[in-house]
Amino acid sequence: MARITLGALALLALWMNSAAAQEFPPGYVDPWPLLAAAAEEIGEANLRCITFSGNGYSGAVGQTFENAVNVDWPRIGNLFNYTRSINWETRTSVETFDREPGISPAAWKYGLGWEGGTPTQRERRQTHVVSGDHAWHIDGDGEPVAVPPDLAELYQLDLWLNPPGFIKAARLPGADPVAFWRWEQIEKGRDGNVVRPEKMHVVAITMFGKYRVDATINPQNQIQRIKTTVNEPALGDFNIEHESTEQTTFGDIKWPIAWHSHHGWDDNWQFYRQSTGHNGYGGRFPDVQPNVCPDPGPVPPSVAQASFETEVTVTEMADGVYLLGGSPANSYMVEFDEFVAVFEAPGNEERSLAVIEEIVRLAPGKPIRWIITSHAHFDHIGGVRTYLHIGATVVTHMINLDFLNTDVLAYEPRTVEPDIVSMWPPTELAEGYNYEAVQENYVITDNSRILRVYYVQPLRHVSGMLMAYLPEEGIAFQADLFDTHEPPRPAQLPAMRSFHNQIERMGLEVATVAPIHGEPVPWSEFVAALNSLERRD
Repeated sequence: MARITLGALALLALWMNSAAAQEFPPGYVDPWPLLAAAAEEIGEANLRCITFSGNGYSGAVGQTFENAVNVDWPRIGNLFNYTRSINWETRTSVETFDREPGISPAAWKYGLGWEGGTPTQRERRQTHVVSGDHAWHIDGDGEPVAVPPDLAELYQLDLWLNPPGFIKAARLPGADPVAFWRWEQIEKGRDGNVVRPEKMHVVAITMFGKYRVDATINPQNQIQRIKTTVNEPALGDFNIEHESTEQTTFGDIKWPIAWHSHHGWDDNWQFYRQSTGHNGYGGRFPDVQPNVCPDPGPVPPSVAQASFETEVTVTEMADGVYLLGGSPANSYMVEFDEFVAVFEAPGNEERSLAVIEEIVRLAPGKPIRWIITSHAHFDHIGGVRTYLHIGATVVTHMINLDFLNTDVLAYEPRTVEPDIVSMWPPTELAEGYNYEAVQENYVITDNSRILRVYYVQPLRHVSGMLMAYLPEEGIAFQADLFDTHEPPRPAQLPAMRSFHNQIERMGLEVATVAPIHGEPVPWSEFVAALNSLERRD
């Protein structure tokens, strides 16, 4: 009890200093008494770390079947035997859970972070660790694999997106808390019908110098929702919010045992976006151990020394046809007499600018006239804006056009990580010639070389999938229909069947399959892999 009093007194001192130093404009209030009351309510001063366990679910953010208004991202496996330990003093977190292998990338835990082309999860047991500025994952009992710095920063941010973590973060240098109030109604649907509005207070802080984090505090002095805005390369400013309910007492602290997280706006009636209101993860974690937090140990040398430099490797496949690799996802360049066409713009702006520089070196003076995007999963469209900015026309299936136009290729500012389009948007960003919406097939030609674009269906992986084909060279460019970065796996069989059916339907004479994930292979290798999986099915 003495520790609670001391913690409350410390916040009270900050409150008195704040109140003496400033007055608050209409609509705003002093944040410190709100934080002090919230700290007292949960016994925050008694808590330096926590371990909690239960079962949850994981949603693959950015991997929708259709790009339309949805409620949930696809549920890619449940999180069984989930345990997480958070230590705010050491800035560490250890998560372990069991999930069915063979579908998800091993590097992905839930929510943001899905990246095709990385090794697939092979073992049920998964471990994800954050320690300071570093993060890594372990597949089963395998070696630790470093998480890229931009994602590691989001994992570090997530340490503080819980009630005691937020209160502790509000005291950190640079947090600069501000507070205001508003009336809120309980949303319809999951939380019941609209009832009497309640006056809520919101305390907002700044973390890592760039993330705005807001905590909604109810009349019971409980933090029930924490929201932040992060950068997602395809969409830019991206909403993440955690709702915590069922505050439960464990000794002298309270901790919410039910969690529900939104990745994207929780607003199915939001009219100016196509991608809205998706649930990223959640669950019930009733086994709670305050101040029990195992030490994850030092950062492994392989993680500390990992390099994520942007590198573009160039492989000539045929005259004027190049694979631009060096990352988990490739782009392909096809040179014509007076222009260039590119198949796929994965990753982010940094990656695409590096690829574009290589294209300029390989074909000096020729504009990139076309960028063909296979489908609208986030890990495949993070660079589309970059190509649009330099004057390329986006070739996409008509199903994807509204989503790309409103959510991706838009003038909307990006505040967390401004990109080249948001800072210097061309006035013709959305002119008609910037898009070509394909229904069944499309042709790019200069009457010398011809590149055909086809719609691939039916397909369970995603709607609106395109592939491309060079008849003279017999090269078929495709994404996620057949990956070669690892041995073929049963989860890819439906997509492989669709790809094979498309080739047969159109009577294409394919010699080489050029995947976005992995190296090009002979058509015979694809057929052998398909037959092998068919026999096992």
